[in-house]
Parts: sequence; structure tokens; C-alpha cells
Amino acid sequence: MPLDEIQTELGADRQALTDKVEALNGRYRHHSATDVMHGALTQAGDIALVSSFGAESVVLLHMAAVIDQSVPVLFVDTQMLFAETLVYQAEVAERLGLKDVRIIRADAEDVAKQDPYGALRLSDTDACCTLRKTIPLQRALGGFDGWITGRKRFQAGTRAALDFFEVEDGTGRIKVNPLAHWAPEDVRAYMEENRLPRHPLVAQGYPSIGCVPCTSKVKPGEDPRAGRWRDQNKEECGIHFVDGKMVRVGDKT
Repeated sequence: MPLDEIQTELGADRQALTDKVEALNGRYRHHSATDVMHGALTQAGDIALVSSFGAESVVLLHMAAVIDQSVPVLFVDTQMLFAETLVYQAEVAERLGLKDVRIIRADAEDVAKQDPYGALRLSDTDACCTLRKTIPLQRALGGFDGWITGRKRFQAGTRAALDFFEVEDGTGRIKVNPLAHWAPEDVRAYMEENRLPRHPLVAQGYPSIGCVPCTSKVKPGEDPRAGRWRDQNKEECGIHFVDGKMVRVGDKT
């Protein structure tokens, strides 16, 4: 097929996906998070739920499990996570009856070549996140039409205009954010009403939990994500993209 025909076909596919996302946002604009979750699982194609099993992850996991316990759940184990997170992951999966939890890790050969001593994070945190989280997740998502995230508008300036449904730039997948419009009190209320187990590190001062080397406690009055990559010009781990590139603090694209 000539190049111009290929470009035309790709453009048509992109437009069709954009139209689908706009239609979904229009339909669910004033609906609840559970309605958006149901729409994602029934109308967005072959979809996976990506979870860090962090401080607030149980809300999204519970919401999905109520609808379909067999939804594929992708958990990226960077092999630098807190032991408490690994235990919590196993406990929550069992309690919610999740039937398809897939533990995703970086390719051992890639790690041996790029970070043989586990010190990459000291010189380049972005590269470490790319190696241990972004690339493994993108590989795991390769067979899916879309994925569900727990992102919320209140979490960061880069998420202030978040919609329920997005076109993920550079991949041709739909990204779904059922909790986009939720406030912190909504998360707390849902967890309390459904008696969901909390991540044990939350009570120890970790309202946002990632890898051990890049997560610190948060002081009273600080932003909940202040403990992630503290004192660095970094706000996202890199699994969320704009134009196929990792989103960082201050990016306008």
C-alpha cells in the first residue's frame, strides 16, 4: 500500500477513535464513576485495569470487581516496591475475588544491561521509571483496546482537565478515568461505606505510595503527592503520555 494511503487509513482510524471517545464523554458526562466503569467494561472494547495497589487503588478495584471479577488487572512490580504493597496486593486480590491479576515486571535482560546495580534511579529517575514501569506496562497493554486508571483531577496540576475517556496519544488506545471528578472526601467515603482495607503505609504518613527509593512520608499540610520524587522536577512516573512522550511537571503539550 502506498505511503499516502497508509497515512490516510491511520488518520481515519485516529478520527474514528476520537469520535468514539467524544461520544463516550458526552454520554457519561453527568454520570457516576460506577456508570463510567460499567461503560468502560462493556463499550470500550478489550480493556484492562492498571493498578498500583497503592493508597487509593482499592476503590477502583472494588468498583470493577462488583461488575466483573474477571477483568484483567495489570500490576507493575518494579521490584523496588514496599513489602507492604506486595502483601496488600495479594490480600486485596483475594478479598475482592479478582480472577485475572497479572504481575508485570521488566525484562531481566533489559535490567541487567541498563541497571545492573540498581543505581539508575540515582542518576536518572525518568530512565529508571521507563525501564521498570513504562516499558513493561506498554508491552502488557499491547493486546488491549484500552485501560482503566485511577487518576483524579485533584492529584496534580497536570491532571486538572482530566476527562472520563481519553485517546492515549501514540498508542491508539482508549484511557478511562472513572474517578476523574472525585475529591479526596469521595475516596474516603467510598472506602468507609464499603469497608475496604487500607494500605498499611497510609497510617504511617504515606498518602501516595510508589517505589521505596522515591517515596517519602508527607508532613501535615503538604500536598498528598509531595512525598513522590521529593525535591525533583517530576510529578508522573511516565506511564501516562502526551504525544507518545512522558508527562512531566510544567509540560504544556
